[in-house]
Amino acid sequence: MMNIAVVILNWNGRHYLEQFIPAVCKYSDLPGTEVIVVDNGSTDGSVELIRDNFPTVRLIEFNRNHGFAVGYFLALERIEATYYVLLNSDVAVTPGWLVPLFESMESNAEQGACMPKLLANEQQEYFEYAGASGGFIDRFGYPFCRGRILSVLEKDNGQYDDTRNIFWASGACMFLRASAYRKAGGLDGEFFAHMEEIDLCWRLHRVGYSVAVVPASKVYHVGGGTLPNNTPRKLYLNYRNNLFLLFKNLPVFQLIPVIMVRMVLDGFSAMIYLLNGSGSFFFAVLRAHLAFYRRIPLLIKLRSELKGKIRTGKIEGIYPGSIVFDFFVRRNRTFNQLDW
Repeated sequence: MMNIAVVILNWNGRHYLEQFIPAVCKYSDLPGTEVIVVDNGSTDGSVELIRDNFPTVRLIEFNRNHGFAVGYFLALERIEATYYVLLNSDVAVTPGWLVPLFESMESNAEQGACMPKLLANEQQEYFEYAGASGGFIDRFGYPFCRGRILSVLEKDNGQYDDTRNIFWASGACMFLRASAYRKAGGLDGEFFAHMEEIDLCWRLHRVGYSVAVVPASKVYHVGGGTLPNNTPRKLYLNYRNNLFLLFKNLPVFQLIPVIMVRMVLDGFSAMIYLLNGSGSFFFAVLRAHLAFYRRIPLLIKLRSELKGKIRTGKIEGIYPGSIVFDFFVRRNRTFNQLDW
């Protein structure tokens, strides 16, 4: 059994593989490490590129696009390793990137996952939206990061270079303990794409593991590589999956109050889109809520399956306030301005 499996899920991302996989192969040089590309039914020559140019890369092929969550779930069932590294195809790794992550996991048996510092590939002095220097959520389920509050990205001046526990690690580059991943139940295919890594990390916390950011390791992320930013499809998935996330994982005494608040806040957001002439975004929010209501029976079943795994006590990384209120009313635009 290999020690580390660096697993890249690809769907029609040949141009990203051409650009980034040579560095992944070169710098993933810890003994016992294997690079694996999982292809989700690409039609752009991605498979041929790997076969013809990267003989050391293991290839797993699917005949259609299963999305992020199911694609990885099916792939990891076929891979035996002590650690999995989920790596987006649009991530540029750096020399020695695996070492701090590996050492962090080896030094703490209760750590289920960790992530590197995530910087923007185009503006490399800035944090990247999808994870920055560690992910958190507020009491109403809105995700944010050290280095990114809502849409505001901070410049990396070393202000978040300490290793610390977080709530969620970015799916763009997530180092996972395989045994913890399996104990938590793996990625949930209901999410398809977006927020499935937050759901997984929440379940890791619930079965007794911690999640950390290790900024001594850094990578650069293009972002929006497989699903462009600011599209109705992405907005739909984000709103729907956020409701899935809350319904599955919130303690029962918080569930109804938080969902009700989110209905109001999401309604306000939808109306703003409509008043601004973004009808497609308005209907994306509406469709997201309708999809959520249809899935409630299934989500109840998933909650019951997780019930026995709930860890008592406070889970680290959940902000007790409202990040939306802090951002728009208190004008707090950086992580260090928040009152924890």
